Amino acid sequence: MTPIQDILIVGGGTAGWLTAAFLARQLGTSQGGVRITLVESSDIGIIGVGEGTFPSIRGTLSAIGIGEAEFLQACSATYKQGIRFDHWVRPPGTPGADHYFHPFSQPSQRPGAPELLPYWLAGEAGSTRAFAEAVTLQKAVADARHGPKRAADGDYLGPLNHAYHFDAGRFATLLATHGQALGVRRVIATVDRVDLDEQGAIAAVHTREAGTLTAGLYIDCSGFRARLIGEALGSPFRSMRDVLFVDRALAMQVPYARPEAPIASYTIASAQESGWIWDIGLQERRGIGHVYSSRHCDDADAERVLRRYIGPASDGLTPRRLTLDIGYRETHWVKNCVAVGLAGGFLEPLESSGIGLIETAAYLIGQLFPFNGDTAPVARHFNAFMKARYERIVDFIKLHYGLTQRTDTAFWRDNADPASFTDSLKEKLAMWRCRPPQRLDFITDVEMYLPASWQYVLYGMEFKTEPGAWMAPLHRGEEARREFAAIAQLGAHALRDLPPHRTLIEQILARADQRAA
Repeated sequence: MTPIQDILIVGGGTAGWLTAAFLARQLGTSQGGVRITLVESSDIGIIGVGEGTFPSIRGTLSAIGIGEAEFLQACSATYKQGIRFDHWVRPPGTPGADHYFHPFSQPSQRPGAPELLPYWLAGEAGSTRAFAEAVTLQKAVADARHGPKRAADGDYLGPLNHAYHFDAGRFATLLATHGQALGVRRVIATVDRVDLDEQGAIAAVHTREAGTLTAGLYIDCSGFRARLIGEALGSPFRSMRDVLFVDRALAMQVPYARPEAPIASYTIASAQESGWIWDIGLQERRGIGHVYSSRHCDDADAERVLRRYIGPASDGLTPRRLTLDIGYRETHWVKNCVAVGLAGGFLEPLESSGIGLIETAAYLIGQLFPFNGDTAPVARHFNAFMKARYERIVDFIKLHYGLTQRTDTAFWRDNADPASFTDSLKEKLAMWRCRPPQRLDFITDVEMYLPASWQYVLYGMEFKTEPGAWMAPLHRGEEARREFAAIAQLGAHALRDLPPHRTLIEQILARADQRAA
């Protein structure tokens, strides 16, 4: 075996530069460390669907050495405390709740308090309080458009769990600048040809402007084209279009009506006739996009739906059109090449799994890195881990669609048809009909979404767990009622303690300017 001393990353953007920066911190780029080169074309844009992240991004940004204020300033970033789902359960105008919330904070886990989900199911929180509202104060804070922290809290810290919204193009630029400062060599060139050796591994990458590039490990961040893992190595792509139907997106950047407009601190996901619309507030604008199924809606109708949602502010704006390849490669690591980001798979922007999967892949490469050049055992481990994570994300996303009570359009009727469910999701739902979800239903290391996230969506979609023998051990009803009451009271206190969202951002940036002066 030949030790790996060089990594070549093909493709930039968020996937390439986040991976490069993470590996530069993990593996080093000087004094005997692994040398990292990133080659990217100058004429390939950023996909940037959704502009949202999952809370894991806080640890990643901290690990690669980007400060919170720097990130907020450079990327027009804002805070994301969860996702509000409008009209996913039933159509507009139908009796019943018109939305539910998936907060990022866990249900109350104060020492000595009972687990609250069984008691909520037993009615101890009252008959009208939604699960997310009963077990965490985050919805009250987010609905009031307050932030999840105070300006004096440390970088990436705060009392309420959170992620971020950001400008995708600016984020990629920040990562590129930071990655180069960490020692990553940047090459602007277009890949023309990939050579394989006698064993079927990559031998060299030939570029138009920079000639031939070689390395011990190649990382494919070339997007949906999958220049290395797909075109050169032939790793098959497993489409999930029979489970997840959306495959198109139209995106617009919509200015605020006034500069001081309040900023929502959650993503709004609004269900439409043949898909859904994301609505994300950044510092200077909103990012709004329609994700839809081309089998259920043509492009012209999709644009009309998007403009109807935005209103007059869409006049004069031209949407960006995107085609989404929904699915993933079961084999992400082949020989001396590993795919990261869209080259490995994409499962639509709902629940922001895209950047989370980039983080996961970069972390695994750094932690499992085959310094001695023996990639085979690492590849098997990596592939098993990533395949399991994709499978669980597919089930989690399908949960949002499959439990709908909507029958108003073919899109929602088709989504609710159990024939479109995976076998693993059918099994989960069968178990949860007769007892609540619990930690043994999940394998922590391969789950992107913790059990609480499944619970928020499951019961936000009004899934029914039947009363039964599982309720017999519930002897702490009075304690649970006190906890539910305390959470409601804490929500009022948090609104006094936590600043409005836009104010929080302004305070953090002002403090950073003062320190720099």
